[in-house]
Amino acid sequence: MQVVQKNTTRLCSSKAIVTVNGKFPGPTLYAREGDRVVVKVTNHVKVNVTIHWHGVRQLRTGWADGPAYITQCPIQTGKSYIYNFTIIGQRGTLLWHAHVNWLRSTVHGAIVILPKRAVPYPFPKPDHELVVILGEWWKSDTEDVINEALKSGLAPNVSDAHTINGLPGKVNVSNCSTQVKSGKTYLLRIINAALNEELFFKIAGHNLTVVEADASYVKPFKTDTLLIAPGQTTNALLTADREPGKYMVIASTFSDSPPVAVDNTTATATLHYAGTTLGATPTVLTTPPPQNATQVANRFINSLRSINSNRYPAQVPVIIDHSLLFTVGLGVNPCPSCKAGNRSRVVGSINNVTFVMPTIALLQAHYFHVSGVFTTDFPAKPPFEFNYSGNPPSNLRTTNGTRIYRLKFNATVQLVLQGTELIAPESHPIHLHGFNFFTVGRGIGNYDPKNDPKKFNLVDPVERNTIGVPTGGWVAIRFRADNPGIWFLHCHFEVHTTWGLKMAFLVDNGKGPKQSLIPPPKDLPKC
Repeated sequence: MQVVQKNTTRLCSSKAIVTVNGKFPGPTLYAREGDRVVVKVTNHVKVNVTIHWHGVRQLRTGWADGPAYITQCPIQTGKSYIYNFTIIGQRGTLLWHAHVNWLRSTVHGAIVILPKRAVPYPFPKPDHELVVILGEWWKSDTEDVINEALKSGLAPNVSDAHTINGLPGKVNVSNCSTQVKSGKTYLLRIINAALNEELFFKIAGHNLTVVEADASYVKPFKTDTLLIAPGQTTNALLTADREPGKYMVIASTFSDSPPVAVDNTTATATLHYAGTTLGATPTVLTTPPPQNATQVANRFINSLRSINSNRYPAQVPVIIDHSLLFTVGLGVNPCPSCKAGNRSRVVGSINNVTFVMPTIALLQAHYFHVSGVFTTDFPAKPPFEFNYSGNPPSNLRTTNGTRIYRLKFNATVQLVLQGTELIAPESHPIHLHGFNFFTVGRGIGNYDPKNDPKKFNLVDPVERNTIGVPTGGWVAIRFRADNPGIWFLHCHFEVHTTWGLKMAFLVDNGKGPKQSLIPPPKDLPKC
């Protein structure tokens, strides 16, 4: 992968963007379950770069995970780094993206993990496959957008458009060589690579059969509308069973938090059947769901269930070693230089801790026993209780720190992520590096530790790596800490990550080399 600048024009204006191999979106990485993947990344631009293989388990290979200052120092200008990892027990669609500042707005692409040879899909084999990447576009340089916001203390400008495969307007989802043919079935590998917004996805006149989420198979179900949060992926079967013609494809915002500014533009494309006379055929239109269509979102989320078969069991932890409650949301801290923010700035926090990024990677500090970089006293529950989904307390200040939570190898964890309304109720797509987890419950309001667990799904909950905490509500996940290293947990709204809505887990080595982090590679970047 060559990280290079490329002049690019969208929305009638041009700017230089950071890309991989000059492509936006970047190239698709193809692999099979069980493959060893070796990618050399060379940085030819003036800013630091890392690449994160979003959703790849990285079993014992945390050095290849990619978040800057968590598992590695960034790749500096003119330098290279070789990412080396093996895909174990995963198949489906994931994504890769930059994991430093806001570079992932243009530095991203698909990861397609095919099943092992001679292993069939647990659904009818499609005739063809298509990658569909949803994203956002700013006319301004995205680094300028976030830097100006940090200087002011206020929220950054929203994007100017959403994109489908890098383009905001009416363009073909597929090129002429892969246009849909009547009677054929297509596997759409759909990725939300947007920075800050959950997106609905629809194709006029067609239902989609969802078969996978975050590279984990699900019980197939039909729907006309998908909901995909940033960092999430969804595989869906499309059967070309309509009258030949042109059909509108749309990606539009889902946000049920009224005070929060969003980009309300709808990205459009057209899907056309082979043999259609494009110029003379009207497009079959569709309308996006209302921006605040919570019922549409919930219907989709609640339909997701693990396939839970003999070949693909749902191994949900039943006995829990660590029962954690993390509040996720925003706060306000003093900022004497923030004139626009009235001498204060918006911050993000988990359990009232706004994460401070270190200047040396946490994994390096841990492995080489460098003291003073982090502490292992991250709170297991909020430091003070209040009505999380009601009127906020008068004090909105948070504490700053590089604090992480320590787990023994193979410990089981139940983590309840509780949204707060300190500034405004918002959804939060939370991504856990290094693990898949099971979503065993979710609800609106405050989590009730006595009654809510009685309704948990411990049989076939969906397995994911990124989950949306509902606006004004909570979600409960479970996972087994069977991957030694340091693993990032953060909101996949990039603005919230920038503001400090993040933390990390430290998982100790187990017994012997097969349960221990491998030594770092010789070319590991230095800070």
